[in-house]
Amino acid sequence: MRTAGARTFAMTDIISYAPEHFEGVDRLWSEAFPDDPPWNRADAAIPAKMKVQPDLLLVAVEDGTVAGSIMAGYDGHRGWLYAVAVLKTHQRRGIGAALVREAELRLQALGCTKVNLQVRSTNASVVGFYKELGYAVEERVSLGKCLPTCTGSPR
Repeated sequence: MRTAGARTFAMTDIISYAPEHFEGVDRLWSEAFPDDPPWNRADAAIPAKMKVQPDLLLVAVEDGTVAGSIMAGYDGHRGWLYAVAVLKTHQRRGIGAALVREAELRLQALGCTKVNLQVRSTNASVVGFYKELGYAVEERVSLGKCLPTCTGSPR
């Protein structure tokens, strides 16, 4: 079923996340991010995202299967991309690029003029993917702090 704002790329629909997508996203994130800390897992991240800009959590659905996801956010100053993932069996078919483009369009519609993202240093091979989409490496030091409600320790 298509929702308002859905776009189709080849045979894949890029749509806003809905509760029926949870199991597929959970499987996808487990495959794509097997060593993620507890606060990044689907059961923690998705309910939190549904409270803030829920239209910026997108899924790529192909033949009823969640093949990809992207989570975006906009704070009024910068946009951010998170949890960009495509099932290994569906990679190199344009799904990741389609997800990024749709997130960029939605961020732009909110007034966003610049999008940031972070890539773990252990996942350097994905940097080329983002460069092909027009992103550039910006020399920064990324800092993080786990607040008292956070479980686990940040890496």
